[in-house]
Amino acid sequence: MTAIAGKAKVEIRTRATPQERRSTIVGYVLIGIALFTYFAFASGVDGSLDATFNLSLATDRFQDLSWVINARMLSTVLALVIAILGAWRLTRRGLRYTNLSLAIGFGLLSLAFLSWAAAGSQFSMVGMLRSTVILSSAFAAIVLSSAFGTVVGLVGGLFIGGLLGLFLAWMTIKYQVDQIIAGVVINILALGLTSFMSSRILSELIDLNSPDRIPAIRIPFLADIPVIGPILFDHTFFVYGMFVIVVAIHLGLFYTRWGLRSRSVGEHPKAADTAGINVYWVRYRNVVLGGMVAGFGGAFLGLAQVARFEENMTGGIGFIGLAAMIFGRWLPFGALGAGLVFGFARALQQKASLLNTGIPSELLLMLPAIVTVVVVAGVVGKARPPAADGQPYIKQ
Repeated sequence: MTAIAGKAKVEIRTRATPQERRSTIVGYVLIGIALFTYFAFASGVDGSLDATFNLSLATDRFQDLSWVINARMLSTVLALVIAILGAWRLTRRGLRYTNLSLAIGFGLLSLAFLSWAAAGSQFSMVGMLRSTVILSSAFAAIVLSSAFGTVVGLVGGLFIGGLLGLFLAWMTIKYQVDQIIAGVVINILALGLTSFMSSRILSELIDLNSPDRIPAIRIPFLADIPVIGPILFDHTFFVYGMFVIVVAIHLGLFYTRWGLRSRSVGEHPKAADTAGINVYWVRYRNVVLGGMVAGFGGAFLGLAQVARFEENMTGGIGFIGLAAMIFGRWLPFGALGAGLVFGFARALQQKASLLNTGIPSELLLMLPAIVTVVVVAGVVGKARPPAADGQPYIKQ
């Protein structure tokens, strides 16, 4: 009996944990990425061609900053680094860095692709990274901004976002409608309503669809830092506001009574109700606040990026935001990091289309969606949502 028990303990100890299995899978994925990088990009480019990456913009204080490197050599080195990273993952060391390793691997793959695409030409690296940082109710914001000014337009966008959030909360909290169904209904309603109003109103009253584009605000001294300055410190107040919102939500969730109550309602609403917390009020308030944050993003699209209203101008960005929340494990900074990943994919698609790579434009347009599918499919690991996420609460 003692020998059998000892053998069972050995088998239990040698059985791989979920984290170890995921590390092994990511290791093989990285090895595959390394092989693809070498044979597709390193071997597929003329060894005599250099890739030139511009590291400054026309408005920068420091001009003519660039990085010139042999395209084949760079892709070969990057493939080797990815292979080493994959081999390290196969050793199952540093298990908590599995996602980071995968992100680095895809980042190096992207750099190898750019070196292959830019071989013999120039590419604005800073411009692409700057687009990565930008974020992706616009109708109300544009109309009100055109008629009454930017401030009124922004407030209108926040109000409409909060109003739609209240409608979502009313259906899901009061009538226990499935959140996915309610969200799809609101999405279709907003798309149809704004398309109708655009064709009926904006097509005739053109002045209501011509808001002043919000200019970028250069932060003195910081914006003059080479490479980093244009990427982080030369944006509209929407981008700066995004960082403020992320920090505020993080501090609020983990260091305030509001955050403690919100997390308790999300994990165990019955226990929160027993402790005297108004579960319904907390959920209503937080869904409305979430709608206002979405309205802030919509106002950015209309007032800073496009400066006019176009039908379906969001282009599925909201669904990518949902994927970013899942990828970020329902944490503010995690969602921000995931948003940068998706933003990089969109920026890469837009910039790569300017290079004569021979890749069909339809395939490049699929890139953000492909990244979304890969993330949601669980390649980066399973993310656990709050225990009561999506579950209606009925007070007993």
